[in-house]
Amino acid sequence: MSQSSKTAIATQQAPAAIGPYSQAIRVGDMLFTSGQVGLDPVSGQMVPGGIAEQTTRVLENLKAVLTEAGLDFSNVIKTTVFLKNMSDFAAMNEIYAQYLASQGIVAPARSTVAVAGLPKDALVEIEVIAKA
Repeated sequence: MSQSSKTAIATQQAPAAIGPYSQAIRVGDMLFTSGQVGLDPVSGQMVPGGIAEQTTRVLENLKAVLTEAGLDFSNVIKTTVFLKNMSDFAAMNEIYAQYLASQGIVAPARSTVAVAGLPKDALVEIEVIAKA
């Protein structure tokens, strides 16, 4: 694949990349996002609260990246959810469903895994793959 076939997607409406990666990469009609955690894009700090607040912020960050690419959650075909604690699954899932499985939208395929730790001691991280 040539470098010209990869396009970086970036928006100030989501937290800036804090390392050598892009918020998202478009290849043809596919979009691959980096994982988002519950960082506020303005302050750069983790949002206060628990799993519900962090999941909401994560999905708002992903929404901003998708919007910058001209897409929305209806274009998402696969998600990967990383949870610090599986006991947060139900609360995360309730917020997730509002964004990715609302009435009339085919829910994407999903994997959910528990992890030992996430950046900034986040409770949840989500990445998506979308198709235009």
